[in-house]
Amino acid sequence: MLAHGWMDDEMLSYMIAVSESTPGPVMVNLATYVGSNKGGLLGAVIATTAVMLPAFLIILFVMVLVKSFLKNPYVQATLRGLKPCVIGIILATGVYMIIGNCFAETKSGVDLTSLLITCALALIYFGSRKVIKKGLSPIGLICLAAVVGVADYGI
Repeated sequence: MLAHGWMDDEMLSYMIAVSESTPGPVMVNLATYVGSNKGGLLGAVIATTAVMLPAFLIILFVMVLVKSFLKNPYVQATLRGLKPCVIGIILATGVYMIIGNCFAETKSGVDLTSLLITCALALIYFGSRKVIKKGLSPIGLICLAAVVGVADYGI
């Protein structure tokens, strides 16, 4: 953009600042802002489409390939074999986080509040599986943990 004389250094730094301060990917925001600045609404639409369309088409093409690839019995067997590994990694991460947070550097060596919250969340999760056959959604449990954490520890 600078090489073509569309804008100077100050204008580019201003556009980058605006693009980083708005939600969404920076390149999409920057393309929309440059397109809007240089070509109005139509310029913004064209610039945004030009930035997003190649990635969208590539993902669409990959999904078509993956869909047929996943039907292969060897691929299915590999994925079935990987599932326990992924479960183990997630479980190990959870245990590591629990140990790191509940047994933090305090005077007694145990953060009682974190330990009580962890036990309460475990009780809610496993108890809900007994009461409600499907159990509590992991997303619901994460939201509940966030609310309890903010209420107890503050922001």
